[in-house]
Amino acid sequence: MRSLVLSLALMALGGCMNVSDMGEGVRYHMSDAGLLDHSETRRSLSVRLQPDSFIFIGQGHFVPPAKGPLPRQNAVAEEAYKNFVEYFPLVRRAQGPLGLEEAIAEARSVGADYVLYTRFARTDDRIGNGNEWYDEQAVDRLGVDTGVVQMMLIETNTRYLIDTVRIKSRGGLLTFHDKAPEDLLGPPMRDYARSLVGMSR
Repeated sequence: MRSLVLSLALMALGGCMNVSDMGEGVRYHMSDAGLLDHSETRRSLSVRLQPDSFIFIGQGHFVPPAKGPLPRQNAVAEEAYKNFVEYFPLVRRAQGPLGLEEAIAEARSVGADYVLYTRFARTDDRIGNGNEWYDEQAVDRLGVDTGVVQMMLIETNTRYLIDTVRIKSRGGLLTFHDKAPEDLLGPPMRDYARSLVGMSR
């Protein structure tokens, strides 16, 4: 009788949560505790776009106040492009940094419906490998990378600002080796693209 009650209790507990939910919960708590990469995305509006919308992605000339090496030019636009192309078949990226007016003009010339205009607002690229240690040799520079990205989603024809986004990302203690602030942008960009087409995380 005791083994029957125990087996029923285990089956009931096992049915409460499937393995993928449990894995996602563990990942969330480990990233919140600082062991894995973590990001926080804040949006001004919760808008949705048609999946067949044509989006032009550009990055500003702005050089962020940074500690450590500067991020590569157009890094945010490249990362946004890599993740948006999974959810929007019509996506184009600027070849290099552009001013806002240049980005809107180029988007109009290719017939894009929207401009996603991005920039790094702040970066802190900490020492994460032997080469970086050799360059800086400062104990206080060891640690996890952080960065803040700002984005504006603008309708091309009307120049109407549809959404503004702020992504704050932080590396994790278990994942900081050989990382840079731009390497942390993949998951939050993917989540933002998914939210624009109305898909959950």
